[in-house]
Amino acid sequence: MRKIINQPGDFVDEVVDGILRAHPDQLKAADPARRALVRADAGTNGRVGIVTGGGSGHLPLFLGYVGRGLASGCAVGNVFSSPSPQQIHAATVASDDGAGVLYLYGNYGGDVFNFDIAADLSAADGIRTTTVLGRDDILSAPAEKADTRRGVAGLFFAYKTAGAAAERGYDLDRVTEIAQRTCDNTRTMGVGLSPTILPAAGEPTFELGEGEMEIGIGIHGEPGQFRGPLETADQITDRFLAELGTEIDLRPGTRLAVLVNGLGATPLEELYVVYRRAHQAITGRGAEVCSLFIGEYATSLEMAGASLSLCVLDDELAELIDAPARSPFFQHGSVAPADAARRTAEHRTTGAEPGTVTVRTVEAPGVLRDIVLAVTLALPSHSDELRALDAALGDGDLGITVGAGARAQHAAVEALPGDAAPGEVLKAAGVAFSSANPSTFAALLGGALIGASGVFADDTVDRRSLALAAHTMVNRIKARGGAEVGDKTVIDVIDAVANYLDEAQTDEATELADGAVRVAGEVVERQAGQISQRGRAAWVGERSVGHRDPGSVAFLRLLEEIRAAVR
Repeated sequence: MRKIINQPGDFVDEVVDGILRAHPDQLKAADPARRALVRADAGTNGRVGIVTGGGSGHLPLFLGYVGRGLASGCAVGNVFSSPSPQQIHAATVASDDGAGVLYLYGNYGGDVFNFDIAADLSAADGIRTTTVLGRDDILSAPAEKADTRRGVAGLFFAYKTAGAAAERGYDLDRVTEIAQRTCDNTRTMGVGLSPTILPAAGEPTFELGEGEMEIGIGIHGEPGQFRGPLETADQITDRFLAELGTEIDLRPGTRLAVLVNGLGATPLEELYVVYRRAHQAITGRGAEVCSLFIGEYATSLEMAGASLSLCVLDDELAELIDAPARSPFFQHGSVAPADAARRTAEHRTTGAEPGTVTVRTVEAPGVLRDIVLAVTLALPSHSDELRALDAALGDGDLGITVGAGARAQHAAVEALPGDAAPGEVLKAAGVAFSSANPSTFAALLGGALIGASGVFADDTVDRRSLALAAHTMVNRIKARGGAEVGDKTVIDVIDAVANYLDEAQTDEATELADGAVRVAGEVVERQAGQISQRGRAAWVGERSVGHRDPGSVAFLRLLEEIRAAVR
C-alpha cells in the first residue's frame, strides 16, 4: 500500500480536519466529532435543507456537494461505511430553519436504514424530512428491479437540480419532486481498470488481471456484469451507450445532461477521449447535449476507470442544471461567497452547542435505567457465540455488532441523569446501538428501539406497555427490513414475546421474564429446522437448515440477561 496518510484509523478524521481548515468560509462542523458538516450559512433564510451522506473515499461525492446551490449538509462515514444516525441527525438539525429537510443519497442498505432512524430522531424534534434515493447504476439490477439499483455518479445531477430549487425558495414537496424526477431520468454505467485499497485494510478490494477491465463495476468494487480484455476507448464508450440506450431514448429532440466521471486514478485526457465518442454517438442519433460535466465527480480512492451518466432534461431541469452553484470542490457559474458572519442555526432542542440534547426527567423513573445498564454490561460476553453463529449463515460480524452496540448503549444510558424518563432511556439505547457499528442488524434493531421508546410517553413501564413496545418493534423492523413473521429472523422471536405479554396471566416481573425467555427459546429451536428467507442467511438456502438464526439467538440472550437483572 502506497498512500500519503498517517495512521489508517485517523484517516477520515484528518481528511475532515484538513477540509475544515482549508474552507472555514464555506463549511462548518455540526457535531462535536466533526462527522456532520454543513455549509457556513446552513439553517438560515428559511430555505429547504438538503442533507446527504455516505462512506468516505468518494470525494467529491457526498461532502463535496455541500455548498450554495447544492446540499446544505453531509454526514461523513468511515471509508465505504455508512454514517451513523446521530451524525445524520446533527446535519439535519443544523440544516433546518423551519422549511424541512430533504434526504438525498445513494441506495445502499446501511445508508437507508440509518437515514430512516435519523428521520425518526428529526421528527421527534419537529423537523419534517423527505427522502429521494439515487438509483442510477444501470447494470446493478435489471429494469424490473430498478428500485434496488445502486446510486453512483449520476446523483450529482440531483444535487444540482434540487440544490438550485432550494436556493430559489421552493418548498419541500417541490424540491423533493424535482430531485425524484432528476433521479428517475438518470442512468449511469462504468468500467473499472484497477482496484482500490482501503487505508485500514492495506490490500486491494478485488483482483483484476493485467490487461483486464470490468464493465459495470460499483464504486466500492462491487462486481460488474462483464470482465474481459481491455478494449479501446471507443469500444468501451459504445458499450456504455448501447446499454444506456435501452432505457434512455436518444432520438431527435431528446435533451441531455452528460457526465463523464473519473473514478480516482484516470487522467482527464482519457475522459475527454470517452466524451469525444459519446458526443459523436449522441448527436449522431439527433439528441442534444445541453449540459456537460467532465472530471472527477464520484471517485473510489485510487481506482482507475470511468463512468458515463446521462440525464434526460425537460425545461425546468435544464434551467436548474445550469443554475449557479459553489462548494469547495465544485463551482458552476458565478456565486457570491457566503457571509460567514451571518447568524447560524440554533439547535432546535436547546439552542446550545451542536450535539447537546435535552433529556426529559420524571419524579419516579422506575428501574428501567438500572436494568439496561446491567444488561448492556453483560451482553458483550456473548459476542464469540454470536460471531460463530453468524459466520455459518452470514458475514460473521454479529458478535462485533452486539458487543460494540451494548458497550455504546451502556455509555449512553449511564450518561443520562438518574431520573431520566423511561422513553428517554430506550431512545438513547436505540440511537447508541444503531451508531456503534452501523450494520443492517444494528440499524434495524436500533431503529426499532427508538420507535418503541414512544410507547412510554406516559412513563408507565408494565406488561401492557412492554407488549405494545414489542409489537412496535416488530412493525418497525417489518416495514424497514421487509421480513415477515416466519422468515426465520429476529422478528419471529420478538413477535412471540409480544403475543406472550399480551396474554400473560401475571404482572409479576420475574414471572414475565421467565415466560419471555421460555417462549423465545422455543422459537429459536423451532427456527433451526427452517430455511432462512431473509438477509444474508437466505443466500445459503437449504444449507441454513439445522442452524439457529443468529439474530434470534442474540435477542434470546438479551432476554436472559434481562431475567438475570430482574432477579
